[in-house]
Amino acid sequence: MLTVLIPCKDERHNILDCIDSVRDIADEILVADSGSTDGTLELVRDLPGVRVIEREYVNSADFKNWAIPQATYEWVLLVDSDERVTMDVALSIGKALAEPGDHEAFAVRRDTYMLGHRLRYSGAQSATCIRLFRRHLRYHPRRVHADIDVAADKTGILDGKLEHHTCQCLNRFMQTQNRYSTWAALDAFDAGKRASFWSLALRPPMKFMQFYFIRLGILDRTPGLMWCGIVAYYNLMKYAKLWELSHSSTKAAQYVESPSDNLPQATKSKKAA
Repeated sequence: MLTVLIPCKDERHNILDCIDSVRDIADEILVADSGSTDGTLELVRDLPGVRVIEREYVNSADFKNWAIPQATYEWVLLVDSDERVTMDVALSIGKALAEPGDHEAFAVRRDTYMLGHRLRYSGAQSATCIRLFRRHLRYHPRRVHADIDVAADKTGILDGKLEHHTCQCLNRFMQTQNRYSTWAALDAFDAGKRASFWSLALRPPMKFMQFYFIRLGILDRTPGLMWCGIVAYYNLMKYAKLWELSHSSTKAAQYVESPSDNLPQATKSKKAA
């Protein structure tokens, strides 16, 4: 028995396609909304087999860890609103649930789409993330890019790939990168990491070289160029914000999360470096 958990906020353009992709494998579809104002909830509230829960958003791990215990069934499949479960993945999930063995979780690969174009190179095609797991598991307490806390030898791999339509609009995508780079800088700062001139000067261009040339993002032509450039920009902003947290003399440098709009605000006193 399987609960499909779909975290969302303002995903009117995605949510129905996401739900349709999991209909055949879900015993329960649990939509966890964090304050949609675009009509998302009006679309899903009356759908058969869909249960809606709502709460204010703090960060990804916090929100998911609140939602997971509200699943009805022992196994949870977490699917983001911009993802689609393909037939190959659905069949593999069925096999995994029938014979999980000692596995507590299963990772899956994703096909990443940039403005509707599938990225075949740049490393995007080989990245994996844990999405199927037992309900007692939780995400690491990080602001962004948190992983499920489970031992590697308890983690299997599903066949097939999810479709990940991560960038459907550049303006919206860049707003997300801004939020994520802020949260990544805060996580790094709390872990005792600091940024230097050399991390700012070298890491972004090295990341671009890695993804565009070594991992052959150049073969994805214009979408690949945009993807690798945004990856480099994200790293530049992450390390610039990390440098700002410990070096800036202005009060505006001190970020805290704002659950109401998910944007940083300049109200926190500076930590000691």
